[in-house]
Amino acid sequence: MERTFIVTGGAGFIGSAVVRLLMETTPHRVVVVDKLTYAGNPENLAEFQGSPRFRFCQTDICDRPAMDHILAEEHPDNILNLAAESHVDRSIDAPGTFVETNVTGTYTLLEAARNYFASLDDTHRGRFRFQHISTDEVFGDLGTPEAPRFCETTPYAPSSPYSASKAASDHLVRAWHRTYGLPTLLTNCSNNYGPRHFPEKLIPLIILSALAGKPLPIYGTGQQVRDWLYVEDHARALVTVALHARPGESYCIGGDCEQTNLDVVKQVCKLLDEMRPRADGRSYAEQITFVTDRPGHDLRYAIDPGKIRHDLGWAPQENFPSGLRKTIQWYLDNQPWCQHILEGTYQCQRLGLG
Repeated sequence: MERTFIVTGGAGFIGSAVVRLLMETTPHRVVVVDKLTYAGNPENLAEFQGSPRFRFCQTDICDRPAMDHILAEEHPDNILNLAAESHVDRSIDAPGTFVETNVTGTYTLLEAARNYFASLDDTHRGRFRFQHISTDEVFGDLGTPEAPRFCETTPYAPSSPYSASKAASDHLVRAWHRTYGLPTLLTNCSNNYGPRHFPEKLIPLIILSALAGKPLPIYGTGQQVRDWLYVEDHARALVTVALHARPGESYCIGGDCEQTNLDVVKQVCKLLDEMRPRADGRSYAEQITFVTDRPGHDLRYAIDPGKIRHDLGWAPQENFPSGLRKTIQWYLDNQPWCQHILEGTYQCQRLGLG
């Protein structure tokens, strides 16, 4: 049965992967709501312009009248909330922006959804889901290699303004389910990587800096451990949860792939040495440089995805070597996209579909 999905933050990295999956593999309609901040890129959605199953709304989720109007007009079955400020360094410099988008925005969207849900008949109420996409960073720092991985019952202990704002939004979602009966779903994912990742994040930053002959910066000693999840695997998980999970459930989504930051950078350099060798024949690894660590930098994140495997049958299809090779190949093949990001010209584009 055809459904209508509203995907907030759908012009971003993870959001656009969800949109592509829905548009390319399902019959469902997709309505993207995106404010188009620096991380929202219209080029990520350009291929769907003109499709009768796709609509783009340049809207801030903090704008309650606009959200009420979109929900009433589009009559969604699913809302996937991926709209968020997500860069830790930016949250340290400007925490207020993260509180506004991640906390106030989620609250506003929840209230709009609650008002919309109350208007539905019994059949449509049974179909509706509000799905909030969050991060493993809300759980804090595992600290040691021996510590058990994060799971759905791990206590929250955020370390940065970013993770604190996401933790607050998670608590709001759970409260709206418990207090008001809103049929919510919550997911916490590990570090995503893949095509179309904004170049301030580690892997695309290293790829593009290496190709440009620039230093490859690594915080501290590079021993911070992250669990890496290919973005298309994450998109499949989110759609699986949307279509099959029971209201009130939460799921941790991870790639079963723990790597230190230093190892990640070395693997990127090794693949680039093979796929796009330097003109002088030397390794890109010679460009690695260590920089002062950021404040409050968590040592280790890792997710146990056992619940989503058991309940919904989801498992990642990419391992880190295969996903990293695909990622690097995409950046090598899509230099105009990268150049538009680096020059800032992507921000001048608008889809004109709203």
